[in-house]
Amino acid sequence: MTNREDLLNALYPEDILSIAKDLTDGELELLKQLDDLLESKYRKTVNRHWVEATVPEDFFEEIGKLNYFTNPLLYKDRDGAKTPSQLFQFFMAYTLARFDVSLATLLGVHQGLGHNTFLFGGSKEQVAKYIPKLQSHELRTCFALTEPEHGSDVAGGLTTTAEKKGDVWLINGEKKWIGGAHVSDVIPVFAVNKETGKPHCFVVTPDQEGVDIDILQDKIALRIVPNAHIKLNNVQVKEADRLQNITSFKDIAKILYSTRAGVAYMATGALAGTLRATLDYVKQRKQFGKSISQYQLVQEKVSMIQGNLAHAMAICAALARKQANGEYDEVATSTAKMMNALRLRESVAMGRGVTGGNGILAGEYDIARFFSDAEAIYTYEGTHEINALVIGRALTGASAFI
Repeated sequence: MTNREDLLNALYPEDILSIAKDLTDGELELLKQLDDLLESKYRKTVNRHWVEATVPEDFFEEIGKLNYFTNPLLYKDRDGAKTPSQLFQFFMAYTLARFDVSLATLLGVHQGLGHNTFLFGGSKEQVAKYIPKLQSHELRTCFALTEPEHGSDVAGGLTTTAEKKGDVWLINGEKKWIGGAHVSDVIPVFAVNKETGKPHCFVVTPDQEGVDIDILQDKIALRIVPNAHIKLNNVQVKEADRLQNITSFKDIAKILYSTRAGVAYMATGALAGTLRATLDYVKQRKQFGKSISQYQLVQEKVSMIQGNLAHAMAICAALARKQANGEYDEVATSTAKMMNALRLRESVAMGRGVTGGNGILAGEYDIARFFSDAEAIYTYEGTHEINALVIGRALTGASAFI
């Protein structure tokens, strides 16, 4: 067995379809660095952070040191490439979510929704100003679109407004569920132009006058993620701080579709985490004089979880190949997100079931964390029903949204 095969088997033993074999040596090396960092620095405390709803204080900085956008390892054996490969992006999200869904979400909001808002929405000058600092983690961002009364219908129901007074915009309204807003350096806030009815995006900072941020309490999922409720009262933003290329809901949809695949990837990683957590438990737990891993019903459950994982990995690999060819298809991404989140929800229920009463102890056993966090993945970046309507519209030619 070669060193490469050893590394693949050590990093992704659950990859029964050998999808990771198409990663380059450089990509594998960087993914190993990520896995080593997670296991060595955060494994002992991740459950406690989840229970106490606290963020490992150095997580964002430590992940930034991996330089996962521009690291030379990502371009080794990829002549002419200018961005990380889609397959690497799948396995990065997968590896993070396999460890913890909250931490994967924290990073996903920054590197996906937030980063792409500036990348797609900024002028040439704004992209040059923000993107290098966002990619290096010198700056931290989030994504302020969702509102207290508007989630799935935000395209037609955005109530945060922007009114231009000379060279300054006055922003008024509220945003909810904005992960990491209170620690972001720059917050992209979406608001409707009161004069034209068209949406724009404005760069706001947490310490600006008129910005009030509260952290939502008592969540049952993603407890490590500090989701925020933002109130904006006559917040002044200069025209120079309006992202110039966001002028329609189609522009916003482009950002959402670009990251929906990432949620499918995270759902798949969470499936792998569920499998690991379940196997770790059943191999050491004894009942009626022997390990419960020796019972047929238990083996059927872990086999089903493995099967669901293989299906999810296969659709992610296909999606990564499409996007590597420049094919960003809303039906494909919605299908991947909908089905992988559904299979995750099914799998965590089986995993929690075979762990018995211990499976509800989040401070001691990983499965409780994955069980709860699956509910958030099932809901965010388009609920199951909304993604189904996207797919149904394409299949039938008729919109059933309203």
